[in-house]
Amino acid sequence: MRTLIWAVLGLGVVPQALAADTLSTKGFNLCMTDSDIKVQNLDVSYTRSTNEVVFDVAGTNAKKQKVIATLTVTAYGNELYSKTFDPCGSEIHVDQLCPVPAGTFSASGSYNIPDNYASQIPAIAFNIPDLDGQAKMTLKGEDGNNVACVESELSNGKSTSVKGVAWASAGIAAGALALSGLSAVGAAGHPGASSSSPGFGDVMGWFHSMATNGMLSVSYPTVYSSFTKNFAWSTGLISWDNMQHSIDDFRKATGGNLTQNSYTYLYDVSSSTTSSSNSTTTKRGLDMVLRVGGDLLVRSVETSQSDSTNSSSSSSSNSGDISWDDLTSVKGLEKVGNELMIPSANIFMTVLLIFAIVVAVVVVGILLVKVILEIWALYGNFPAKLATFRKDYWGLMARTITNMILVLYSIWVLYCVYQLKNGDSWAAKLLAAVTLAVFTAVLAFFAWRIIHMARKYKKAEGDTAALYDNKETWRKYSLFYDNYKKDFWWLFVPIIVYSLAKGCIIAGAQGHGLAQSAGQLVVEALLLILLLWNRPYVTKSSMGINMTIQIVRVLSVACVLVFVEELGLSQTTKTVTGIVLIVIQSTLTGVLAILIAVNAIIMCIRENPHAKRRKEAEKADRDLDDLTPLDARESLLIDHPPKRDYNEVNKFNFTGPYEPYRDQPYNRPGSNGSRENLVYADYGVAHDRSSSQQSRHSGRRSPSLEGRHPTTAGYGMAY
Repeated sequence: MRTLIWAVLGLGVVPQALAADTLSTKGFNLCMTDSDIKVQNLDVSYTRSTNEVVFDVAGTNAKKQKVIATLTVTAYGNELYSKTFDPCGSEIHVDQLCPVPAGTFSASGSYNIPDNYASQIPAIAFNIPDLDGQAKMTLKGEDGNNVACVESELSNGKSTSVKGVAWASAGIAAGALALSGLSAVGAAGHPGASSSSPGFGDVMGWFHSMATNGMLSVSYPTVYSSFTKNFAWSTGLISWDNMQHSIDDFRKATGGNLTQNSYTYLYDVSSSTTSSSNSTTTKRGLDMVLRVGGDLLVRSVETSQSDSTNSSSSSSSNSGDISWDDLTSVKGLEKVGNELMIPSANIFMTVLLIFAIVVAVVVVGILLVKVILEIWALYGNFPAKLATFRKDYWGLMARTITNMILVLYSIWVLYCVYQLKNGDSWAAKLLAAVTLAVFTAVLAFFAWRIIHMARKYKKAEGDTAALYDNKETWRKYSLFYDNYKKDFWWLFVPIIVYSLAKGCIIAGAQGHGLAQSAGQLVVEALLLILLLWNRPYVTKSSMGINMTIQIVRVLSVACVLVFVEELGLSQTTKTVTGIVLIVIQSTLTGVLAILIAVNAIIMCIRENPHAKRRKEAEKADRDLDDLTPLDARESLLIDHPPKRDYNEVNKFNFTGPYEPYRDQPYNRPGSNGSRENLVYADYGVAHDRSSSQQSRHSGRRSPSLEGRHPTTAGYGMAY
């Protein structure tokens, strides 16, 4: 089963050789304050092949004292192992803790775990990524009171947060973008042509859903929170040093507080934890290499007063008694930012700069295409299919930027509302308010414009088909409704409202996981009901893909409810739910990737349907040009009724007002019994040959035709 899960995930995680059979601590966190003993470093590792525990602890002590140590290991809320020992005892003797000296101290050692304890550690703990376990060491004084407490997370060297997954997802989005662009080129000048599915908007919307599922204020299992970080790039959470330093400077100049909310602070705390961990990992790796040779080594205890003093001062200055675990123990968007090395106060400005960079790349790219096409038109045989793009660069640029706003609107609402609620820089808040208002106004304008045109077309033509059939209208506005059937062009409006509501719920309810989850579940369920009720998509592929994505969104948010603390579910249940979510979401992502590849292959080997339709229309035009020009009344394309003999007028079967006189046509009112005063009109229209006047026949002879000569009626008109 584990093999199947890894195959479905496709994460490609290959654990390091030294960590393949080992559980080890990662960082540490003080679980007791105001104690005489200050632990500054704790590293504990357990190797399954040797049943050996190796520990390394360092810190400071206010006074010399004897202690009793207790080491407890838990996983998913269940205690796996607990051991109490006296550092001065015979079973585990540690000179440096017997007794704990005043000042700084450093001690390390190793001991074997009995088989009856080792058998209690499940094998899955060494295989499941992002093991949700903790190691806790408590020191008690001679009076039995706790004098120190420190805990650390356990790791087996495997994680669902893999750079390869992030790059692969970015590649899928790039493929969808390229495929959508090629489809747009092929459909240029063909109103009503829908783009291929899944498109760029479908893929990015799905990645946004996976990323935001990890931004709620709930107690995620580590395995799932790490997985969602692979898709944080799709929401604009991309960081590098120079950008963050620039944002810190901007915030500092506009009222921001950088004391414990800056990139420098995050970097210092992270570096302090990482450096100590790497140092211990190197020593532990050397010990393991020596043990492979067959020698069980009990590490000699090292005491270095000067080194410990330097380490103590460095750690104190860097972290200010704040560990990396403290920074990542928060919840919601703040935790995601800290793990990605983006301070919470920098999140909005980071996304804003990333968006500005993307817009700049788009503008430069379109201008570059303009230069290439202009040179091509001057010195080469310019293809007719690209003429539309050549004439409409600025319109193409505006539509591209508008499409970006439409795709990113939900995410933009999320970050703007978060900045307005939690930001500390007045300038950043102003930018958030202005950009949110501008983006909302742009979408509201297009919504109003499309609705206005739809009403105009419906009033003039009886329906709104011109939104799809009119070339100019299609070119300007189709990005909002091109995937929908003609009767459901309006569906983009509730989609925009859905995006607005979703972003406001996630950002506005930060810190309240139950409200976030329940509110998001309601919004997602309402959209699903709307789609299932109307089934609005043009093609079956679009229908199936978008329905599936929305169903998985609803199920995902429902599963996130399991992580809400108020429900009080066990950690094991949360972890199992997290793994199920990973499998489902990874499977759907893989399906989207396969469909994009299939669409690309079909596009390469199949004749462009729009070009095929154009060729058929041209052939039909040529066939019509070969016909001999005829009078409209004698057109071969019209199915004429047989001509009637004037002498057989008595055989006409008059109906309606003529019904009483069908047997005596010459005795109708006003006819004076005269054959010359009768005008025959099969469809109620009489035409006077001399005056060319027409009048509706309502069962009586037209007064204007009094005394005129009769004419023969044919095909609804009398000439």
